[in-house]
Amino acid sequence: MLLDTFVVRTLLVPALVHDIGAPVWWPSRLARADGPAPRHSAETAVGICRPPRKLGVMIQGIVVRENGAAIEEFDESFIPDGDVLVDVDWSDLNYKDGLAVTGRPGVVRTTPLVAGIDLVGTVVESTNPRWGVGDTLILNGAGLSETKHGGYATRARVDGERAVAVPDGLTAEQCAALGTAGYTAALAVMRIVSEGLTPADGPVLVTGATGGVGSIATMLLATAGFHVAAVTGRAEEHGDYLRDLGAAELIDRSALSEAGRPLQKASWCAVVDSVGGEVLANAIARTSPGGVVAACGLAGSTSLPTTVMPFILRGVTLAGIDSVWAPLDDRADAWRLLARGVDTDRLAAMTTRIGLADVIAAGGELLAGRRHGRTLVELS
Repeated sequence: MLLDTFVVRTLLVPALVHDIGAPVWWPSRLARADGPAPRHSAETAVGICRPPRKLGVMIQGIVVRENGAAIEEFDESFIPDGDVLVDVDWSDLNYKDGLAVTGRPGVVRTTPLVAGIDLVGTVVESTNPRWGVGDTLILNGAGLSETKHGGYATRARVDGERAVAVPDGLTAEQCAALGTAGYTAALAVMRIVSEGLTPADGPVLVTGATGGVGSIATMLLATAGFHVAAVTGRAEEHGDYLRDLGAAELIDRSALSEAGRPLQKASWCAVVDSVGGEVLANAIARTSPGGVVAACGLAGSTSLPTTVMPFILRGVTLAGIDSVWAPLDDRADAWRLLARGVDTDRLAAMTTRIGLADVIAAGGELLAGRRHGRTLVELS
């Protein structure tokens, strides 16, 4: 193990979790107490496929084709790839889901494809020794709704190697409500703290604060004791919502939306950004020496109109957060952090529940800025 990896996993990040709860979850391994250990029965040891619960089951799901997305009915032959077959109980709605189900480019790379970048469900068949019939698993990203059939279906076949178990402290439904947004927020917070930053170093800026990633990041950071400066374009409408999540300060989006100087007054020690563009550029320009900017989204723009000056004159770190292909250990650690840092009552209050038939319309609302917080999709 590299020295920096050892330091991050054994010394720095546990400090955050100590603020949130007992630091008992680091480092992580496949056979942890909160996840299913490798199974050693005679059946799974030789990789024998468990028989499916029922043959000929028809599946309902949202299928993206070249001419758009719609709910279709299909059988298991439509979803042939993966070593674990899952009855999907829950999914959720993220920005990428909104793009996929409304026919926008940038997410779905092959058609036809079942949409949905997240799923939480019950295993009904497995050739993967990590998972057995009846286990509940979570899978976020890992190619779902990009090149692999995703979670907007009543049944899915997935790669079990990147799936994790529901952590102690959260239910399957709560995990689905958090989804990729919560998991990405946790990865971003972990990245910031891995650089040794603490609440004593100053405020943390959260852009897109009323969105899924921003909302959960605000909650996690506030729970850990950080002063959170939340960016929103509608402070009058969403101010109470953000303060209830733990935001100590509201910043109007207009203050960061126009082109600014490459170096500005240092205002925060770290940033969680899900917007991109001028907002991200200005956030970087106002980050303190030695600060960390965790970039994890492009809701505003894919561009980054900045210079090298914040990086070479202030030593600012721009850290990309890859929630799609994060390794299994990081996934499990992120979910344990969510279990300790999320107020489940607040999560419930910020979550709207819809069915599969409502997803396409809700995706359009999300892209238009008419949805905030989290949207839970019930499939069972």
